Amino acid sequence: MYQLHVENMSCGHCVGAVTKAVQAIDASAKVEIDLATKSVRIDSATPLAPLKSAIADAGYPVTSAS
Repeated sequence: MYQLHVENMSCGHCVGAVTKAVQAIDASAKVEIDLATKSVRIDSATPLAPLKSAIADAGYPVTSAS
């Protein structure tokens, strides 16, 4: 389980775009997004680096991860 802080998310479209970016890397990943706190929780066996890159490539900078 990864916990990320992702900037530039403000609406349902953003949620869809981030979810789609993650699931393009791991189709079985579970993605939970809280717009109020800009947090993204990802349950995936995929290493974190390609997931972060996919989110950033979709236009949403990852500012922290744990």
